[in-house]
Amino acid sequence: MSQKNTAPNQIAIMDTTLRDGEQTPDVSYTPAEKLQLARILLLEAEVDRIEIASTRVSEGEREAARNITRWARKTRLIRRIEMLGYCDGKTSVDWISDVGGKAMNLLAKGSEKHCRGQLGITPEEHRARIEQTIRYASRKRITVNVYLEDWSSGVRESFDYVFAMVQALRELRVARIYLADTLGTLAPNDVTRYVGLMTSTWPNIDFEYHGHNDYGLATANCLAALGAGARGIHTSVNSMGERAGNSSLTEVVTAIHDHTEMRTGLNESRLTDLSRIVETFSGKDVAANAPIVGRDVFTQTAGIHADGDAKGGLYHSRLEHTRFGRARRYALGKLSGKASLDHNLQRLGIELPTADRALVLQRIIELGDKKHVVSPEDLPYIIADVLKTPTDQMIKVKQYRVLVGTDETPEASVTLSYLGRDEEAEATGDGGYDAFMNALKKAAKKLEISVPKLDDFKVRIPPGGRTGALVETQVTWRSGRERSSAAASSSDTFTTIGVDSDQLAAAVIATEKMLNLVTQNLKPNRKRPAKRSSKKSSRKTS
Repeated sequence: MSQKNTAPNQIAIMDTTLRDGEQTPDVSYTPAEKLQLARILLLEAEVDRIEIASTRVSEGEREAARNITRWARKTRLIRRIEMLGYCDGKTSVDWISDVGGKAMNLLAKGSEKHCRGQLGITPEEHRARIEQTIRYASRKRITVNVYLEDWSSGVRESFDYVFAMVQALRELRVARIYLADTLGTLAPNDVTRYVGLMTSTWPNIDFEYHGHNDYGLATANCLAALGAGARGIHTSVNSMGERAGNSSLTEVVTAIHDHTEMRTGLNESRLTDLSRIVETFSGKDVAANAPIVGRDVFTQTAGIHADGDAKGGLYHSRLEHTRFGRARRYALGKLSGKASLDHNLQRLGIELPTADRALVLQRIIELGDKKHVVSPEDLPYIIADVLKTPTDQMIKVKQYRVLVGTDETPEASVTLSYLGRDEEAEATGDGGYDAFMNALKKAAKKLEISVPKLDDFKVRIPPGGRTGALVETQVTWRSGRERSSAAASSSDTFTTIGVDSDQLAAAVIATEKMLNLVTQNLKPNRKRPAKRSSKKSSRKTS
């Protein structure tokens, strides 16, 4: 057997993202992607060992393994590369040798039920095949670790079988034995009991725990395994793997560091970037609330939390964002308070008078009722919207309805309210907004209001591609009598802005502002000013 680690508190992490993690449904990495992930796992995240392939799978798997071992030999990391092999005599060993590998993780049955039911042979016959494969690997100078597949069932239901298996492996001097909870059935108390049984019975063997997350207990089970004497843990990035996945690399490493006296050699600051790369290569999104790496986990939404942070980090913990290369964010929505807004204004380098801050916060809360959470990236649009709103709303789009469908002419109905008088109109158009404008012009005509000509229409959303992002609509209007384009002057145009999570609603808000400018006979804004006005304003849109 291999010598145990001389540092009693040092825990080995073997990551199987590239082998067991690739068993996630609909996931298949290219050879180039596997090489890139291997580099990041070993050199940047500083994982102890990685499992990169299964033998006899495909030519693509062979190519990927050969590329990684070629790189690993040049960087003197070849002993940290492992591959899954089978009890098939020479076949798996030759496959690994051919691609340049030096370590095989031999898949053996860890329960009598699997041995007899799947292989259809006796335990004695299975052990003989294992011995044959291991002795051939030894002749090829390949180190052998052994997976006990379905060990979690075997140790409970057929310990005599497990005992005979481990005794045989000890005599064959395998490097490590991997205790696999293949179906993720164990709870922490079970892990403590059964891993403890293994480590107390064979104290000189290096046992490593391989867990699955079917009950959401994988991280807790890993801590229990370490407490019971396991010397290593198997993980995958983003918990990739079959069914509910494997033990999460980020969760396990962080929990070890914060909740035990043990340590790993991993670089925590690289875990978030690693997660993002696996997310991209696999096409499997990380949940927004996934611990450590989820998009939302370092975002404060409640205003009381933002206030507590401003008064001395009262809502901080050991899970500090800087530890993982993350930034703390303060979400804006109906739960926001002044402190949340101030955090975001400070980050953007924007200063607003107290009265304007109150108006902006009021608008954020209104939008939060509709959108739940307003992104900090939306804030500049909200400020521009609020601070350009006319002080007095003499005219209001009281109600509107737009119908657009495939192979149907767009229809719209509008109700305008002006000085206590309501007028309704309906119209069709070439598009939803065109139909809205045609109906609005009819209603405005009844109120003896002249609607300027639409000169330009622009839509912007914050970067990031979110379909629920706030939309800023800028509409440029041309006032006065009709002129030729050559005689038209910039003094005839003005721009209004609307902001909403719905594109049409944003356009309606901009149009409503235009009507108020017209009816109040205000001097229009010719160009969007370089500096935002600090003029007090209040508004309530439909």
